[in-house]
Amino acid sequence: MSEISRQELIQLLDQELQSSLIKDYCPNGLQVEGKSQIKKIVAGVTASQALLDAALAAGADAIMVHHGYFWKNEDYAITGIKKCRLQTLLKHDISLIAYHLPLDVHPLLGNNAQLALKLGLTSWQAVPGASPSGVLMRGTLANPMTSQQIADRLHSELNRLPLLHAVLDKPVTELAWCTGGGQSYIDQAYAAGAELFISGEVSEQTIHSSRELGIDFIAAGHHATERYGIKALAEFVQQRTGVVCEFIDIDNPA
Repeated sequence: MSEISRQELIQLLDQELQSSLIKDYCPNGLQVEGKSQIKKIVAGVTASQALLDAALAAGADAIMVHHGYFWKNEDYAITGIKKCRLQTLLKHDISLIAYHLPLDVHPLLGNNAQLALKLGLTSWQAVPGASPSGVLMRGTLANPMTSQQIADRLHSELNRLPLLHAVLDKPVTELAWCTGGGQSYIDQAYAAGAELFISGEVSEQTIHSSRELGIDFIAAGHHATERYGIKALAEFVQQRTGVVCEFIDIDNPA
């Protein structure tokens, strides 16, 4: 069975994701230190207690996620569910590794890139002015589709029924998207020429922006749109190092 040192794994991930170049709302990389040698990695979207328990049952030495801990403005006190989660990791000497925005924006492994592949796009580019570069993407469909057809495709690909708010009575070709909680980018998406904007979440004001700007909108789920970046990262690590990386999907309807 292949193994890798914790330090070598973090160096590989930091280099691939260029995490030092991206200002974020949480620390990227190693968040909780565990064993020095890693033979098994479990990957998942969020470091919930359910994922920690599943990783422990799977014999993981490290857990790799998109949503980790220690977010900006959260309470510093180690109490309640935070205590239970950290206690699980520390008791069993399991490392927690998390990459947030660096994983969103990676040009091949990132959440936005992976969603583009689910949409059947063959090329896409970052929308200028959105920071960090790659957090808001734009692409063109080779064949125009209605927003309902695109929503149906997302339903099939992501296994989650999306919310569709359509205001254009015509097929669309120009798309923009930001996975997860990126609904506030709808104005920049419209300014970039998009006819349809896709994100994970929806806010009350998002629908008003859609109506008044004249741009279709789809909320396809925060968890559902960010399931595939961490899965792609796990596959990258296994291919590069030979270490077993198991993706475990803890269902979340949000």
